[in-house]
Amino acid sequence: MLTETAAQGCAATQPFPLADEPAPRELHFLSLAGARTVATPGLTAVQRALADAHRQQRFLCVLGDAGVGKTFAVHATALTCFPEAHLLLRLGARPGPADLRAHLHYALRLKGEPPGDPAASDSLIRRALDAGRRIVVVDEADRMPDTCFEYLRFLHDDLPGGLCVVLIAGQGGERALRTQQMLHTRTAAWLTLLTIAGDQLARIIPALHPLWHTVAPDHLRMLDGHFARGSLRRWALLTHHVQRALAAAGATHPDPGLLRQVIRRIDTSRQP
Repeated sequence: MLTETAAQGCAATQPFPLADEPAPRELHFLSLAGARTVATPGLTAVQRALADAHRQQRFLCVLGDAGVGKTFAVHATALTCFPEAHLLLRLGARPGPADLRAHLHYALRLKGEPPGDPAASDSLIRRALDAGRRIVVVDEADRMPDTCFEYLRFLHDDLPGGLCVVLIAGQGGERALRTQQMLHTRTAAWLTLLTIAGDQLARIIPALHPLWHTVAPDHLRMLDGHFARGSLRRWALLTHHVQRALAAAGATHPDPGLLRQVIRRIDTSRQP
């Protein structure tokens, strides 16, 4: 088993290029117009870990605080590197094995409605999964009860080559995943994504969106300290608000005064 942390503390002089394959716009928070896919340390770590888990057909656990880009990194990697294998399961509150069966049935594009008989449903799902090396992605996996983890274990162990399953959870949900004994022997990596370090802002944020090209590093750090706090999601949200403010003012580049106005206008206690 490999334990890895996606360290975000590279030298300030190291460039952050764009990813080879841009993610679809809808993957960015708020489908942010103009957002680009930056090869951050977190995205690079997910690409490496997912490729390894897919090769081994084992589990991958991706952890991190809200807004660090866990879900974006996993889906962007799966869609660009394994477009035919990606199966996203959007489970609701308190899911059970029946919900997993139904979501897999539709994600695999099986014909008709999911069978009411669990054995019949499992037969169809196993046959479809065995036909290709799939990647099953479960967001907020820590909300699943033990019975859902057991069902995923059943699928993984029942398929001859195993099954790649990506479990995404916040830092608060890590304990729930760690208590699942079956993950201890079936997980290729436990990957933790971190917030953007202060010395990375001047490299990552202007690469994320052209709007920030003319903003001085000191102002980027001010914005991060007052609002974004190293969260890529919050930077996307801030970019959205600044875009609207620029459009309303008929301006093309944000100046310090406009940025301060935007920050004051945003109620940070209610934003993600």
